[in-house]
Amino acid sequence: MYHAKFMKKTLYAYIFKEIPPPFLVGMVTFTFMLLMGRFLKLAEMVVEKGVPLGDVIRMVLYLLPSFWLYTIPMALLLAILLAFGRLSGDSEVTAMKSCGISLYGLLPPPLAFSLLACLGCLWVTVYAVPWGNSSFKKLMVEIAQSSAGIVVKEKVFNNAFPGMVIYAESLDQKGQTMEGVIIHDERDPNQSATIFARSGALLADPRARAIEFHLQDGSIHRSAEGAGYRMVDFQEYNLRVALADNRPAPAKVSEMTLSELRRPPRGSDAKKVRSMLLEFHSRLALPFSCFVFTLLAMPLGIQNRRSGKASGFSLSIAVILLYYVALSAFDTLGEKGFLAPFLASWAPNLLFLTLAGYLFKKTASEQPLPLAELYPRLAASLAARFKRGGQR
Repeated sequence: MYHAKFMKKTLYAYIFKEIPPPFLVGMVTFTFMLLMGRFLKLAEMVVEKGVPLGDVIRMVLYLLPSFWLYTIPMALLLAILLAFGRLSGDSEVTAMKSCGISLYGLLPPPLAFSLLACLGCLWVTVYAVPWGNSSFKKLMVEIAQSSAGIVVKEKVFNNAFPGMVIYAESLDQKGQTMEGVIIHDERDPNQSATIFARSGALLADPRARAIEFHLQDGSIHRSAEGAGYRMVDFQEYNLRVALADNRPAPAKVSEMTLSELRRPPRGSDAKKVRSMLLEFHSRLALPFSCFVFTLLAMPLGIQNRRSGKASGFSLSIAVILLYYVALSAFDTLGEKGFLAPFLASWAPNLLFLTLAGYLFKKTASEQPLPLAELYPRLAASLAARFKRGGQR
């Protein structure tokens, strides 16, 4: 009896040790892939706008929690696929079955690891994501205060300032001087103004949390209710724009904590309430996807025994894409009000959990999966076509 328990503990420890290495590789790979979309913009801020490299690194750190919310389940899926694919490819799963250990008996190690991943993902969604998003917002305001040109791009209608639209035909590399300036100012709804200037300069005032536009050779066009239309030409004109006032800006949904999301402010419209409840349930549903991906990856990894790590990686990408397509579709249904926020957020997990149960049962009874039979045929067909094309 003692010997059997010792052997089972040894087996569980052996399986558990197979999971962390590919999990870490998946975390680094998937996080890097998500960051790639931001790298060009961050590089532009350093090279063209003169933003300090230290601030850019801080931006990346603040962005990481919102990426980890997705990369932790993704990396877990890849890790389980590769771990059980390796065990199956080396016939170790067959040896375990011959010793009387079923697929259900192999569940404890991956479930234990998925529990750790779920707790980590839950910590990220409860604490790290709101902190990262709010810190990123504050840092962007600080950068805008110290580097005026960061908020304006050439040949683009910029609406970075509330109530204003700014256009510049050209900007120098540091974003301090402009040519062909158009500013439409609607900060006072009763008296809007449009300013045209041949050239201008941007100066930041960090202490006053403001930016000044020093404009030259232009005209101001004003229209006010009851006062008609007026035009004033100028040689020099200074326009001061406050970047932030002392009143705290309303937090976005992504910056709110779970307790704030559960209690929408009084007077909030139905759309705002629905958006907050969707965010609340989504933050809880995503960590639970760790368990769903574990149950789904085990049978897929065992059936994918001969295709190697490249195939395991591509299969994990395919599953992830399907999951997040379903997540996006149900989220849209929730936003439109066709589904309750709870159902819209948890439906993808329920669908994939049903699929995982079916695949798990088929694999446990040693029945081939339709996917496992289809994949070799597609691979052989594509290889034959490439071979014929090469001979021609």
